[in-house]
Amino acid sequence: MMNLIAFMFQGTSDNAGNSAAAAGVGITAMLIGLAIAVIMVASMWKIFVKAGKPGWAAIIPIYNLIVLLEIAGKPLWWFILFLIPIVNLIVAIMVVASVARKFGKGIGFAIGMLVLAPIFYPMLAFGDSTYNPAA
Repeated sequence: MMNLIAFMFQGTSDNAGNSAAAAGVGITAMLIGLAIAVIMVASMWKIFVKAGKPGWAAIIPIYNLIVLLEIAGKPLWWFILFLIPIVNLIVAIMVVASVARKFGKGIGFAIGMLVLAPIFYPMLAFGDSTYNPAA
């Protein structure tokens, strides 16, 4: 019996280094993800405030989409389209393009908002662009 216990714990010191490295990678990835989430929430908050909407709406899961539709100038029933797979991707692209246009940006900026959101959303939020609901 003692030989079996000794065999089970044999080589655990080699795995300790691997476990520590994996934990370090996991913690680093978690911190980077948390930082990106904080940047995105702060950016959405500022975008909502620039558009004359309450900033706290950025942290309410369904309500933030409704407010984003209002900012984009789209009808509120489009919320239903976000529940349909594949269609929601097309609608999201249209909403992001409309938000970019309302802030005086072009289609290139809208593509940047889709592809590199953690870079372009803060540029829109903290830059000098202003909201024009008539655009």
